[in-house]
Amino acid sequence: MDAIPGAWRRTAAGAGLLSPDGRVAPTIFAEMSAAAARTGSVNLGQGFPDEDGPAEVLEAARDAIAHGANQYPPGRGMPDLLAAISEHQRRFYGLEVDPDTEILVTAGATEALTATLLALIDGPDDEVVVFEPYYDSYAAAVALAGARLRTVSLRRPDFQPDLDELAAAVGDRTRMILVNDPHNPTGTVFTPEVQAEIVRLAAVHDAIIVTDEVYEHLSFHTPHVPIATLPGAAERTLTISSAGKTFSTTGWKIGWVHGPAALITAVLTVKQFLTYVNGSAFQPAIAVGLRLPESYFTDAADTMLRKHALLGESLRAAGFEVFAPQGGYFTVADATALGGADAAAFCRALPERAGVAAIPITAFVAPENQGAYAGLVRFAACKRVDVIEEAGRRLASLR
Repeated sequence: MDAIPGAWRRTAAGAGLLSPDGRVAPTIFAEMSAAAARTGSVNLGQGFPDEDGPAEVLEAARDAIAHGANQYPPGRGMPDLLAAISEHQRRFYGLEVDPDTEILVTAGATEALTATLLALIDGPDDEVVVFEPYYDSYAAAVALAGARLRTVSLRRPDFQPDLDELAAAVGDRTRMILVNDPHNPTGTVFTPEVQAEIVRLAAVHDAIIVTDEVYEHLSFHTPHVPIATLPGAAERTLTISSAGKTFSTTGWKIGWVHGPAALITAVLTVKQFLTYVNGSAFQPAIAVGLRLPESYFTDAADTMLRKHALLGESLRAAGFEVFAPQGGYFTVADATALGGADAAAFCRALPERAGVAAIPITAFVAPENQGAYAGLVRFAACKRVDVIEEAGRRLASLR
C-alpha cells in the first residue's frame, strides 16, 4: 500500500512529524539522542535522569518480584498503591480521594493523558485548550482523539499566560483545559491568579480540567498547589501524575489519574483496552516511595534546584540568556547571541559544534507560532553534577 489510511496520520500530523509527502519523521527527542550517541555528546536533550532512585524503592521492586508479583495486577491498580496515592494526596494537599473509585493506575502519565482524551472527547467540534509551548504528546493525543487544539501562549521572561488571551481561547466548544504545572518545557509555575481563572472559565463553559502534575515535587520556590484544591475545581478536575520524575524511575512507567468517580470510570473504560494493566512489581515499590518521609521530597527539589543553578551558570558563561526555572527538569535559554536565532538548526549543529545535545523549544510549538520562540533552547538538568559540569566545559567553546 502506497498510502496507509488511519488515525495514525492525524496523530503524526498533530505532533508535527508528518511531512507533505507523507513521510513520518522521528521525534526531536529521538533525533537528538541519536546525534548525542553518534558524536559522543553530553545528552542534555531528553529528560531522563542518569542516577537511580531511592534504594528502598528499588529494593521493594526486587522484593516484589521475588515474592511473586509477576502477573496481572487489578485493573484499577494494586490496592496498596491506590491507598498510597490517596494517602499522598491527603498528606501533601489535603485532598480526600477514594482509593476504590476515584483513582486509576496507568502506564505513566502519558497513557493517563491519552486515555483521558480518548474517553472524554466526543467529536471533531470539541476543543482542548493547552498552554504553548506544550509537551509534544499533548498535540498528538488531541489529534488522535479527533479534537481541535487551541493554544494560549506563554511568553518570556516569566512564561505566564495573558489572562485575556486565556479567556478568549476558552469557549462553549472547550471540552478540556489541559494544564501542565510545573510546566515542561518552560519551568514556569502558574500563579494563583492564573489557576483561579482556569477554574472560573471551566465552570462558565462547563469544561473539564485535566492537570499534568508529574513535576509536583520539583517546585522550587513555592509549594505545589494542585488545581483540584481550589474551590469549585474538584468536581470537574482530573489530576494526573506519575512516579518517574519524583523517584527517578522513568522506565517503570507507573502513573495515575484521580478525580470524580464517574470521570475515572470513563477513563478506565478506554484505558483497559490500551495497556490493560502494567508494572506488577513496580506498583508496590512506588507505594513505598509515596510513603517516604517528607525530607525525601524536600531534598529532591533542593538537589534539582542546585543542578539548575550550576547549569544556568555554565549557560550564561557560554553566552546564552538564561530563564531560571521555577520547577521541573528543564532550563530554557536563548541562543540568539551565539548564532542560534534558528534554535532547531542550532540544536542540530550543537553536537558536532560543542559536543552537547539539547532540544529547540520550537519542537513544543505549533508551526504558525514558532517565530515567537525561534531562538529558545531547552536543556535538561536532571543529570549527575559531573555530567552538567562536563557539558559546561564543552559549551564554553561557543564563546
